[in-house]
Amino acid sequence: MTSKKRISEILVDNRQMTRENAAQIFALMQAGRTGKSEQELILEREYATEKEIARAVAFKYDLPLVELEGKTLDDELIRRVDIGVLKKHRVVPVSLSDTVPPVMKLAMFNPMNASAIEDVELLSRVSVQPVVATATEIMNAIDKCFGTETLRTAVDQFTKERQSSTMAADEERGDDVSSAPIVVLVNTLLEQAARQRASDIHIEALQESLRVRFRIDGVMYTRHKYSNELTAAVLARIKILAGMDISEKRKPQDGRMTHFVDGREYDIRVSVLPTAYGEKCVMRLALKKSLSRNKSTLGLNPDDMEKFDHIMSYPNGIVLVTGPTGSGKSTTLYTVLSEKNKDEVNIVTVEDPVEANIDGINQVQVNPKADLTFASALRSILRQDPDIIMIGEIRDVETAMIAIQASITGHLVVSTVHTNSAANTVTRLLDMGVDSYLIADSVVGIIAQRLVRRLCPNCKRMRKAEGYELEFMGKDPSVPTNIWEPCGCQSCNGTGYYGRIGVYEIMELTPGVKRLINKKATAEEIKQQALTDGMQTLRANASKLVLAGTTSFQEILSVSYEN
Repeated sequence: MTSKKRISEILVDNRQMTRENAAQIFALMQAGRTGKSEQELILEREYATEKEIARAVAFKYDLPLVELEGKTLDDELIRRVDIGVLKKHRVVPVSLSDTVPPVMKLAMFNPMNASAIEDVELLSRVSVQPVVATATEIMNAIDKCFGTETLRTAVDQFTKERQSSTMAADEERGDDVSSAPIVVLVNTLLEQAARQRASDIHIEALQESLRVRFRIDGVMYTRHKYSNELTAAVLARIKILAGMDISEKRKPQDGRMTHFVDGREYDIRVSVLPTAYGEKCVMRLALKKSLSRNKSTLGLNPDDMEKFDHIMSYPNGIVLVTGPTGSGKSTTLYTVLSEKNKDEVNIVTVEDPVEANIDGINQVQVNPKADLTFASALRSILRQDPDIIMIGEIRDVETAMIAIQASITGHLVVSTVHTNSAANTVTRLLDMGVDSYLIADSVVGIIAQRLVRRLCPNCKRMRKAEGYELEFMGKDPSVPTNIWEPCGCQSCNGTGYYGRIGVYEIMELTPGVKRLINKKATAEEIKQQALTDGMQTLRANASKLVLAGTTSFQEILSVSYEN
């Protein structure tokens, strides 16, 4: 039976959305100017997850909720409907009954879309029964069926136009270029990367080919290879979108653009580098709001969450987050800032570059050409009456000293440093030339972190742990213990992993640790004191994830070997 409640009301009842957000959605619906469904508005503003919205839609209309991820759909059935109609309405055929007459189950993000049902019935010549699925799962299913074909068609069309010399300079004339082959190619690559959860797209000019690779869960996968003839056109299109100079091919360039995929806005940082056979382009994809998430999603265990909260509760001092590139440091910092972002708090950041825009926070972009460095920006920020200052990275003694001065004078400063462990961060600051007593007085906590891949829940397999593995994890090798290993299935594209989780090493600067810092003790001595005071190492916390079946033993080797 259909519920009279709005979708947002159902989400509020399920505690998956706030009443304030529901009121905003209702106001937008009443205004009637957006032309979007209620679930599209909720998803666009990220007030609830796709899965939560899909469950609420299924409940409201009393329809089945289907999981498309990992399911093998009938390509022949999908091809009975035009790809343009499928993409336009975000629908995909799931099954066809053997009854007379046959009935097609159609997975829909918005099952009340009457024109979608009418279009599909007209093309397939069978009646439609709606079922509910998430937009991402629907578009992924379409990609699997048509994605490679769409790219191949775009490449073939480009080649024909090039050979016949009929390619119009659409970009220069300002015409509608949405159907131009290169535009379709670039858009499809961006859509595929977003739906496959890629963090980066690498477009590389090799000697005889153009290679496209996606970085998914920290690992690179080759997705497409084309003729090298496409390189110049693809790079020109990307440069236009990212606001770069398309005529400059001898110097590195950086740019930025936004792109909507399935109703969600992605912020894309673009870097172009000249290489031996043409330019290489790397595009880093990030959901606009993904960096500022709830701290409960970071992967902190209860003990570390308590330490994390205690460190972040200091009204002044320095909190440092450390780890290699791509270890989630920015996500941790943005999460902290989002939690503290209130009307009564003045937060100012200085970054290179600004990775995500957060409403209510004053963000400064470093610009060396205008003599706006970390150090010069910090001096000005201190005159802006800040409560909390975020520094993208402490790279030199000048920046470190200004940060220390700010913390001692009553500000909370959060920043990053590139070191291997929490204890090594202290020695890095000493090596920069910072006095030991200043470090002991100003720093309140250091968080070292890494990211490990989560095992795919649909295909992970249990096995008996080897003796050396248990010994590495600090367990008794003589006690039989089960751990899990990756296998590979359709859900995880055969990798055995799906998503990533943070591993943390949180060192509070206790009186014992501060005494050792004042004595200029070694990193090992500081680490041993921190362990005595309750710190858990990266290896210890990663081992817990292995024993819990969250990740594999192979994953922790790459992030905690030195610990």
